[in-house]
Amino acid sequence: MTKYAINRRNFLGASSALVGLALMPSAARAEGDTIKLGTLTPLTGAGGPYGPVMTQTAKAVIDEVNAAGGVLGKQIELISEDDQTNPEAGVRAARKLIDVDQVSAIIGTWASSVTTAVAPLCWESGTFLATVSGADAITALPHQGYLVRTQPNTTLQGRKFGEFALEKGAKRVYFVSPQTPFAESQYTNMAKAVEAGGGETDSLVYDDKKPSYRSEVDEIMRFKPDAVVLGGYAPDTTVMLKELYRAGFEGIKIAFAYAVNQQVLDGVQKEVVEGCYTIAPSSNENATAYKRLVDLIGVEKPDPYTVQVYDQTNLIIMAMAAAGDSTGTAIKDAIRTISQGDGTTVDNAVDGLKLIAEGKAVNYEGASGPCDFTDTGDISNSSFRYEQVLDGKFSFINIA
Repeated sequence: MTKYAINRRNFLGASSALVGLALMPSAARAEGDTIKLGTLTPLTGAGGPYGPVMTQTAKAVIDEVNAAGGVLGKQIELISEDDQTNPEAGVRAARKLIDVDQVSAIIGTWASSVTTAVAPLCWESGTFLATVSGADAITALPHQGYLVRTQPNTTLQGRKFGEFALEKGAKRVYFVSPQTPFAESQYTNMAKAVEAGGGETDSLVYDDKKPSYRSEVDEIMRFKPDAVVLGGYAPDTTVMLKELYRAGFEGIKIAFAYAVNQQVLDGVQKEVVEGCYTIAPSSNENATAYKRLVDLIGVEKPDPYTVQVYDQTNLIIMAMAAAGDSTGTAIKDAIRTISQGDGTTVDNAVDGLKLIAEGKAVNYEGASGPCDFTDTGDISNSSFRYEQVLDGKFSFINIA
């Protein structure tokens, strides 16, 4: 039993209520003089299995901080919106959070296409953005420091996929993906790794709205691959796996862990996904922050995006305290001072706020890892978790 019930309908209802609140006269909305933060997560769409618990985790952290007195003498108000795993919906929701609700920061954008669309709104308005999206292009945007991500970029992810394929004995590796902001980088870096190991690669970009990929699978099979890397999301990856099974493909299948998840296993016949490998950025399960998160939300094995949102929320709150200001610009300027300095190690905002109030420096060590950021906002290092579907269940391989 979780301490915080995860219910998508409740989230959507609450989101609608917040729209009504936003339309009230500004004096009424100003009552309480709170600091406003926003979550923009996929409560519906391809990211729907992840968004609700991501949002609820941010709320749990904020509730904990508010119970301890808040930050800068104020309570924090969380306003949550659904990006629907869709850039257009994400932009509409971000405009509401920025223009109507006037949040200082937006937490948790998931799909790279959504983050790419929303990021310009954030830097133009001075709103800080913390994302779990991986596309290389995101931190190449001229975001002026208003963006950090706790997700490793696709340069690193692509290399990991290629190295893993080689490790499993593959020499002819085919990459398939819908058109996403990370597809080209994912393939390019996977191919570099495979070709450096003496292998060959090819790729195909498909329409993720098609009900069948029979012609695409025919093209894949002509390459005679011994490994297929699936670069899509859960709905289209499920269709692709079914087509590969019907075509008799018996080689290695490798996918993102968010694309082959428990819902996929529950929804298809066992043989379709049997043997499929999954790769995901790994949480730091030995960290005290990870153990605190598990206790806080009552989820024994939180997914990597939930873990990253836990870190993002703690970081943003402590950055405001360190800066003595709750604006997005203040968060931008202070975020690295509390995440990668030489201060006292902390694993949560409540303890960090106490030290900051005493004039002491802090160094946050997160549930997802060290949370050290490069100048462009990328996470500087990450481990990856490898699993395989065996007999209809996920079997842990290792973390490396």
